[in-house]
Amino acid sequence: MSPLEPRKKRKLVLFSLGLVFLAAVAAILYSLTEWNVPSAARQLENPLPSSGAAVAAGQTLYHQHCESCHGKNGDGSGDRAPELSVMPTDFTDAHEMRHATDGELFWKITHGHRPMPAFGSKLSETERWQVIDYIRTFTAKSAKSPAHP
Repeated sequence: MSPLEPRKKRKLVLFSLGLVFLAAVAAILYSLTEWNVPSAARQLENPLPSSGAAVAAGQTLYHQHCESCHGKNGDGSGDRAPELSVMPTDFTDAHEMRHATDGELFWKITHGHRPMPAFGSKLSETERWQVIDYIRTFTAKSAKSPAHP
């Protein structure tokens, strides 16, 4: 064994560690970046009328797939929220939700963005629109804050 071989091994190990470090940094930066929703997606309109049946179906799906992160009340404080690198969206924030179009929400649910998974292959198109119908009820509930219970 020549004296160069241990140096080559050391360089290879350092190079490999450097690549792993760069990949980790890239993953963290990706998870912290804003969603890049195409403008065409933002303009999509929900084809489902927001009926009681659509909202009820959306509620069931939300509880199955979204509640653990976004919270039972849609406020972003689900059981898994503290473990995530980015806090889940607070659907009760009327200001933020007013600016989010149904098409934008549909695109986000469909494609996901770390740490949120994509639901395009998990939920049908109709189910994703139903979830949006239900999500929209959170701001309606937060707007109804009676002065006297």
